Amino acid sequence: MEKARTVGIAMDYSSTSKAALRWAGENLIREGDRIILIQVQPPQADHTRKKLFEGSGSPLVPLEEFREINFSKQYGLTYDPEVHDILDTVSRTKGAKVVAKVYWGDPREKLIDAVEDLKLDSLVMGSRGLGALKRVLLGSVSNYVVTNAPCPVTVVKGSKP
Repeated sequence: MEKARTVGIAMDYSSTSKAALRWAGENLIREGDRIILIQVQPPQADHTRKKLFEGSGSPLVPLEEFREINFSKQYGLTYDPEVHDILDTVSRTKGAKVVAKVYWGDPREKLIDAVEDLKLDSLVMGSRGLGALKRVLLGSVSNYVVTNAPCPVTVVKGSKP
């Protein structure tokens, strides 16, 4: 029997991060794995929970609590039934344990912090698909994370229209 793994999934509620979540559920997650849905709020976000957990990120929140609209409001997150449905399906069909964690700050730095703090075996994230010029000017979160994370990182590209 293989050891259960801890898989982080970066979630910003974009179509590509949802595609990454779907991809992980269909191709990576196996029975007994632990999924940590990692959300990074902008540093200027001002929510009550940020004051409590800004330095270390929120506590790990079980899927049952994460599913509640009140949780999203407390942390200033997008309430997205599609994401909850995907997580419910993966939890039910694969027997994966699902928790969520919220950080505040630069997504590049906070995703690396998450990999280290949560001792992730791998991280899955979507790609925004920036063009070459925008990538140079704005920087690419996925490029930064792939280069600096101490674990394997899978970047899932969105489909082209």
